[in-house]
Amino acid sequence: MRAVIVYESMFGATKKVAEAIAEGLAECAEVSVVPVASAGAHILDGADLVVVGGPTHTHGMSRPGTRKMAGKQAGKPGSEVELVPGAVSGPGVREWLASLGRLEVAGAVFDTRLQGLPAFTGRASKSIGRHLARHGARIAAAPESFLVGGLTGALAGGELERARAWGQRLTRSDCLRGVAGRRQAS
Repeated sequence: MRAVIVYESMFGATKKVAEAIAEGLAECAEVSVVPVASAGAHILDGADLVVVGGPTHTHGMSRPGTRKMAGKQAGKPGSEVELVPGAVSGPGVREWLASLGRLEVAGAVFDTRLQGLPAFTGRASKSIGRHLARHGARIAAAPESFLVGGLTGALAGGELERARAWGQRLTRSDCLRGVAGRRQAS
């Protein structure tokens, strides 16, 4: 099975989660982890699974304006966050998803968000999942959120372990077993 993880990261937490998910998937799949700015149209060719994730900004996926706000936050004196190079100026998951055509692949989605009830923090993963499904992806798992603490952008304790375990569970989903079976039959 071939899996591609496409992620957007502002302060590095979402990148770390994507890499941990890849570790979990790697037990049963060939995995590529790709920042959204490097995810060309060909990136999904031959993939059985695409996992897409990004940070939650103002209750959903980032937009150019929210990425600029994150850049300003990182640039404030005394800020404890460091901006990922190209995070403000590059495309986000929203723009990447808009550029896609029809997909014949299983999909899974995740986000990073502040700790708290999703009604208050929002969840980018739900929007990511809807967009991915509109392009034809068969969603293989419920959207998953990984938590960051406060304005530092640091992942909460245990979140990387949860991400690895989620990656392992993705390889066991009924949707993916069907994909692997069809691929072997052809």
